[in-house]
Amino acid sequence: MNQSILIVDDQRDILRLLHATLDTLKNKELKIYEAPSGEEALLEASRNKVDLLITDYLLPGITGVELMHKIRARNPEVKVILITGLGDRRVRDEMLNAGAIAIFDKPIPLADFLDCVERGLGLVRTIFAPEVADAKLAARHSRISDLLANFRQDIGAQALFLLNEKGMVQVRAGDLRDSSMEVSLLSALTAIHTAGLKVSRYMHQSELKTYHVFNGGDHDLLFVPVNPMYTLLLAGNGLADDDKVLETVAALMTIGKQIDQTLQSLGVTGQLSTEPVTRPVAAQMVPKKKGSTHELPTAPPSPEMEALLKDAEQKKQAGTNDVDSFWDQAAKKHGNVPTNPEVITFEEARKRGLLPDEGKQ
Repeated sequence: MNQSILIVDDQRDILRLLHATLDTLKNKELKIYEAPSGEEALLEASRNKVDLLITDYLLPGITGVELMHKIRARNPEVKVILITGLGDRRVRDEMLNAGAIAIFDKPIPLADFLDCVERGLGLVRTIFAPEVADAKLAARHSRISDLLANFRQDIGAQALFLLNEKGMVQVRAGDLRDSSMEVSLLSALTAIHTAGLKVSRYMHQSELKTYHVFNGGDHDLLFVPVNPMYTLLLAGNGLADDDKVLETVAALMTIGKQIDQTLQSLGVTGQLSTEPVTRPVAAQMVPKKKGSTHELPTAPPSPEMEALLKDAEQKKQAGTNDVDSFWDQAAKKHGNVPTNPEVITFEEARKRGLLPDEGKQ
């Protein structure tokens, strides 16, 4: 079934960029129209049924939100993606409250933009894989889903996700207030989880005991591990208030333990790696105290020392036994040579008469 997209922006470069980006979907059922102003967009919408409106917030004589309301008066089912270069929180709240499915700041993250278009129009998702539970997890999907849904309702949160190690949503209860950047957000959180696993291994932890709290913004975020393979993300308002955050984290960790037990019953285990941390190749171990060691980085020998060692080896092979004499000569030759060519030795300064007269001191 054919679907149409209307792109509205008074900057021709933006129109071309978004049109070319949508073309990369290679979906022959999509018809794409352009309009440089709100008035022309209304005219285009009167000629063709619009399924998805993509519009800049600031347009000549009209805002993107006003345009959205005018088009929805004729077509209530139209989905809307708003684009803005404004950082004003009130403007963003206005766009969210108007019912846009996504809001993107400029410069537009094109991967998230395309994923949002596919989700908004119900297309087969090609940018990011669909959120399908793992085969083993599917057997107890209902139980875990009920756990998350009940917990979200009891605590008054907006969303609670169970994520796998790739940052994919395995079980979803609720939705983020603004899902525009959901893919990028989950990817960043997954990177945090991966880094946390490394820290836990360095600390020789036998059990994951960590959490991350992000306070403010569109909502508070609490991020805790279930096991090395799965994590929980809780989103909502007031979750990270000083008088509530520790209680919320403790409750979220309790739910995580219940989910971990369910996963283990399915044979989905996630144990912390016990592999020893590899030491840098450039480090050497030297005695510090009895029963302990201390790391010192090795430095490459200086060219002068390499030359001395090479010379010593050659003389040794030639049968030279006067090693002490050799090193005495080397010390006299190289020991008093300044490392900085602009610096002279004390003896050289004395010879040149550059030292103060000691008798006058």
